[in-house]
Amino acid sequence: MEDVFRAEHGRAVAVLVRVFGDVDVAEDAVQDAFAEAVRRWPADGTPPAPAGWIITTARNKAIDRLRREAARDGKQVQAMMLNEGAPAEAGAVEDDRLRLVFTCCHPALAMGARVALTLRLLGGLTTAEIARAFLVPEATMAQRLVRAKAKIRDARIPYRVPEEAELPGRLSGVLAVVYLVFNQGYGGRDDLGAEAIRLCRVLGELMPDEPEVLGLLALMLLVESRKPARIEDGELVLLADQDRGLWDRGLIEEGQALVRRCLEVDRPGPYQIQAAVNAVHSDAATAADTQWTQILRLYDQLMVVAPTPVAALNRAVAVAEVEGPSAGLALVDGLDLGRYYLFHAIRADLLRRLGRAAEAAEAYDAALERTENDAERAFLTRRRLGMGP
Repeated sequence: MEDVFRAEHGRAVAVLVRVFGDVDVAEDAVQDAFAEAVRRWPADGTPPAPAGWIITTARNKAIDRLRREAARDGKQVQAMMLNEGAPAEAGAVEDDRLRLVFTCCHPALAMGARVALTLRLLGGLTTAEIARAFLVPEATMAQRLVRAKAKIRDARIPYRVPEEAELPGRLSGVLAVVYLVFNQGYGGRDDLGAEAIRLCRVLGELMPDEPEVLGLLALMLLVESRKPARIEDGELVLLADQDRGLWDRGLIEEGQALVRRCLEVDRPGPYQIQAAVNAVHSDAATAADTQWTQILRLYDQLMVVAPTPVAALNRAVAVAEVEGPSAGLALVDGLDLGRYYLFHAIRADLLRRLGRAAEAAEAYDAALERTENDAERAFLTRRRLGMGP
C-alpha cells in the first residue's frame, strides 16, 4: 500500500484536479480512495491495475460527495457534468503531474506556498516533511498550506495548461518545486527522486533553450550518480570517504555534458553553478584530487547570483578546505541556520578538526536532534561518541 501511495498519489491528485477543477475535492477524494483500499485490498487482493482502481474510486467518491453537498454549496451543476467526462485539453504541457506543478506555481501564490502546495499534492508529503524541507515549524507550514488552498479557491485560480508566453515567468517556482522533490527523494524516498528527474526531463523537452532547466537536470544527475556510495551498512558515508568506483559513470557523463551545454549558453544561474560544483567533484579520481579552489570560485559566483544562507554554508565548507577549518568555522558561526541539521553537523565537524571536542559534542547533539534520517543519525551518533562523554 505504501509503494502504491508513493507511486500513484501525485498522479491521482493531478488527474482528479483536471477532472473536477478543485484542489480540495481532488485531494480529499484520493485520500478517501486510499482509505477504501486499506479496508478492501487485504481481503480482496491488490487489483491488477492499482493506479486505475485508485483514480476510479476517487472519482466516484468525489461525485458522491459533490452530490451530497450540491444543495448546500451550489455544486449540483458541476457534479452533473462530471458524468460526461473531462474535455480534452491541448497545450504546451501534456503531462498531468507537470500541469499540476504549473497550476500550483501560479503567480497569485507566494513562492513558498507554491512549492509547499506542490510537494503536498504531487508527492504526497506530510506537513511535517514539508516543514523540515522549509526549515520552519510544522504549525507554520500547516497554516501556509491552508492559506494556499484558500487562495486558489477564493481567487478562482484555474487548473489549465499555461500558454507558451507564460511558461518562462512560471519557471523559477517550478524548478524550486522539482529540486525540493528531488531532495526529499535523495533523503530516502527513491520514488520522489526519480519523479523529480522525470519532471525535469519533461521540462527540458518543453523549454530546451532554458539553461537553468538544463542546469537543474545536470545537478540532480550528478548528485544522483553518487547515491550508490552514499550509504554503507545503514550509515551515511561522507563524500570524501565514498568508494568512487560505485559512482554511476553514465549519470556523471550525462550531467557533465549538460554542464558543458550551459557553459556554451553563458547565462549562469544558481542551478547551473551548483551543477558545475558537482561536476568538479565528479572529475576528481580521489578526494585529495578535488579542486577546492575552483569550487570556492564557483561558490563566490553563486553568492553573487543567488545569495542564500545555505549557499553561504556550503561556501564555508569550501573555505575550510582552502584556508583551514578556523576560517570556515568563523563563517559558519555568522549564519542564522539553527533549525538546519547540516549547519550543526558541519559546525561539529569543523570543531572536531580543530580539536575542540566538548564543543563538537554539543554540536553533534544539536544535529542529532534535528534529523530523522536513519543513515544520518547513525553517522552522527558514531562521530558524537568519538567526542567522549
